[in-house]
Parts: sequence; C-alpha cells; structure tokens
Amino acid sequence: MRISELSNPYGATGARPTAGEIVDRPWRMLIGGAATEAASGDTMDVINPADETVVTRIPLGGAADIDAAVEAALAAAPAWAATSVADRARALVALAEAIEAHGEELAWTDTIDNGSPIGVMRGDFRAAVAELRYFAGLALQLRGETIPVADHDAFDYTLRDPFGVVGRIVPWNHPLMFAAARIAAPLLAGNTVVLKPAEATSLSALRLGELAAGLVPPGVLNIVPGLGPDAGERLVTHPDVPRIAFTGSSATGRRVQARAASAAVKTVTLELGGKNPLIVFADADVHAAVDGAMAGMNFTWQGQSCGSTSRLLVHSSLFEEVVTEVGRRMDAMRLGDPADPATDIGPLVSAEHYRKVTSYIRAGLSDPALRLVAGGSALHRPGYYVRPTLFSAPAGPSGPLFQEEIFGPVLVAAPFESYDQAITEANALPYGLTASVWTTDLHTAMAAARDLRAGYVWVNASSAHIPGAAFGGVKNSGVGREEGMQELESYTQPKNVYVRF
Repeated sequence: MRISELSNPYGATGARPTAGEIVDRPWRMLIGGAATEAASGDTMDVINPADETVVTRIPLGGAADIDAAVEAALAAAPAWAATSVADRARALVALAEAIEAHGEELAWTDTIDNGSPIGVMRGDFRAAVAELRYFAGLALQLRGETIPVADHDAFDYTLRDPFGVVGRIVPWNHPLMFAAARIAAPLLAGNTVVLKPAEATSLSALRLGELAAGLVPPGVLNIVPGLGPDAGERLVTHPDVPRIAFTGSSATGRRVQARAASAAVKTVTLELGGKNPLIVFADADVHAAVDGAMAGMNFTWQGQSCGSTSRLLVHSSLFEEVVTEVGRRMDAMRLGDPADPATDIGPLVSAEHYRKVTSYIRAGLSDPALRLVAGGSALHRPGYYVRPTLFSAPAGPSGPLFQEEIFGPVLVAAPFESYDQAITEANALPYGLTASVWTTDLHTAMAAARDLRAGYVWVNASSAHIPGAAFGGVKNSGVGREEGMQELESYTQPKNVYVRF
C-alpha cells in the first residue's frame, strides 16, 4: 500500500494499513531546513502500545542538536520577523492544507505511535488544521495602540515585537494536534521555533517537519526529538531562547520554570495538569450529567488528558443513581485494538505510564474507604490496556486517588450535601485547570462559575473547547492562556514609542 492511497481509511484494497506500511522508514529531524540525523548518531525505538512491538527507530536528539536548531532559528529570525504578517499567515494556511491533504496518513501515524483509536486521531488532525487556520485569520488583529498625551506636539504608540527564538515543548497525548497547533501563534507573531515533541510520540511531529520544509524558510521551524533531561533541558536553558512554552505535568512544569530562571530572565508559559471536578447538583438533569461525566473523562483517548474531569462530586440524593449508571456505561465501553474503528478505548501510551496508572488502581483496590464500581483490571494480551475504572467513596473523598493526577481512565466519585461543601471539595487541591457544573438552577450555575478556582469552567457541558476561547489553568495547573488572542499576544513583547515633533 502506498501512502497516497490513505485517503481511503483502509487503502485501495479495503484492508487497513499495517504499522510497517505507515512508519517503517527512515526518520530525520528538521534543522535549518535540512533533514538530519542526531549529531551523536543515536536513535531510539518507537514502540506500538497496542502490541508492544518496535515499529521503527527515530533520531535521539541531544544538547548538540538543540544548539544547532537554535543557531538555525536565530539566523532565520530577522528575515522571518521582517516578513509581512499576511505572508506569515499564508504560510500557516499552506501548512494547514498540507496536513489536511495528508490527514489520513497522520492519523494512522498517531494511532500507531500513541495508541488512541483511529477515529479519535482523525479528529486530532482536523483540530490541528482548524487551529492553524484560526490563527492565520487573526493576522490583522496583531496590533498595537495609540495613547493620548497632554502635549499636542507629541504622540505615543506601542509596537508588538517578536521574541526571536521560541522553544516549544509539547506532550504525547495529542501528538500531531499539539505539534501543529502550538506552533501557529509563535510563527504568526514573527518568531522562529524549535519544537521538541514528546519522546514517546515523535513520529507525527517529524512528519510535520517534512511537510513544512518547503512551506516556511529554512530555520523558521526546527524539530528535534529527544529526552527531557538532555534535549529538553538544553532548550529550556539555552541563552538564545528567551521564550519557552511547555505543556505537560505540573511537576515537570515547575522544573521547567526553575531551570529557565536559572539560565536567564525568560518568559515562560505552562499548560499543566489537573485533578478536575465535575459537580452534579441535586436539581441536575441526571441523564445529561451522566453523559457529561463520560465525555469529561476523555475515555476515547484513555483518559490521558489534563482537562479530564476525574473527580465526580454528586449530591447525595443522586449519588447512587449517577455512580451506578456511569459505572454501567464504563463497563460497556469496547477496549481493544486502536486500529479497529469499533474500538472505544485503546491502550495507554507506554509501559512506564501503564505501570503508573495500574499502581493507582492497585492502591484503590486495597483502600477500604473505596468501592470498586467498574473496571479495575487490565487486558491479558500484549499492549498497555487498562479497563475504564471507577471507584466510589461513600464516606467522602480522601487518599491519593482523589488528590493526584492519574492521567488515565480512572474516575473517582464522592457525595456531598451542600453547595458550600461541593465548592470547598472542588477547590481543595493545588490544581485549577477545568471544572464542570451540572444544574438547572441559574443562581447555582452562576455562583459556581464565580466560586470555582479553575481557568476553564463548563456549565451543563464538559470537555469541549470553543474556538477562540482562552484555555489554561490557575494554581499548579499553569500560567498563561492558549487557543485564543491571548496566546498570540503572549508571543510578542510590547514596545512603547513616545514621539515629539
């Protein structure tokens, strides 16, 4: 089967493509417009989480490769900053069109690399295309302002200058979507970019580099896969990278912040983890709330999402009804081969992550305060499969399953008696990324939206991201906002100009 045949999900013959047909080929980094090996010559295995087989190898970039990428980005920065914003927007549109044309190939690449079902990964490439086009459409909104002054022979105005080189580190749960969408704002703002994808899922980012090589000038976009303590560390601390953006866990985000500050005064934005509450009040539409609890957990990508509403807080009058129905729905999900369109939930991303998630499940099974409602086991087959798991705590939330981000298909539920108790429990943790509220009472909805300490709140909804709506967290869930005008502006530095004439 040829890659060009992938406009049909199962190829020209009707048979789905194999991992070898999609990814078993040479892979190279993108540095200065050229496809390159790692300076060390080292490579790392790419493991298919569905069956634990090694499907290909990719360059293992290190500090020397980051240095080369930053040098190329620094050299390309003046000309890219001088390029008209309209031409930069056209480059984003061209990249969106290239991704759209190769979308089926990219979706299969992510399914093989990441383990999420093929239907979900098709949604990811479409989301990447939409984000690139959205930011391209903001081109003429990137502007300064004029400020009135008392002196009639003077005026004051502001400019928005790019930083120069931006270091962008993206996670493994949505490999292509984050790699493509999160370079849109810095490129449109006139910066050059060094992108480090997650070491567990670098394939689609490397393919993105191949597609982009002829669409942007050499050095404007550079892509270097590698390990966090080596390539990531060097990118964060490089003296010629004044702007860092990181998406990942809270613990790693704090290390990024500290290491960046140890090297220089840098602008750092962080989109980090969460242990997000979904609150079902006594007057809620129960069926809708159950739908919301299922959608909010993002089970279709194995619960591996920072925005997942993994704490289910339900008024005591509805607790057993809601928990029972959510558990029934979780048990009915089809866990299996992510290449099968009928699969609801695929494997976790890696052996390391599998060990982490299953350790939490074992802790829940041994905790007398928790009751297993659904799941609680793995599939006995090759691959990193974990059944969607629900624990309830009738006596109230306590223990690590309620306090720590698991980043997997594990949901915990507890009852509450009053509005104040629900809000107190929701705000009790040092996270504040998302929250979801279910109620038919306008006062309760508006009060909860005001009182919840989270960066993104849904009322009678969950999981959905609205185009142009700023996404980000408070407390240990991050700093800065993405997916809207604030993200674009965050990749510029305001410059004030005062003129007398």
